[in-house]
Amino acid sequence: MASPSRTAATPAVLLLLLLLVATEMGTTKVVEARTCLSQSHKFKGTCLSDSNCAGVCRTENFPDGECNSHRLERKCFCKRTC
Repeated sequence: MASPSRTAATPAVLLLLLLLVATEMGTTKVVEARTCLSQSHKFKGTCLSDSNCAGVCRTENFPDGECNSHRLERKCFCKRTC
């Protein structure tokens, strides 16, 4: 049979191991994906609405789009993760 001091130390060792595993799981780094922009080839006129821009970008096989200033005019730029 195990000695009383060994039996008392077992839960403490298990707790220590559990804390070590939990700390290792918490150090996972999350990396944000970069977003690539490409000017829309089909959008005509000044870009005033991000939703209109996104709709045109979806016809160009991009998941999203947004209006951005380019020099002095606002143009539609299509977005995707790169």
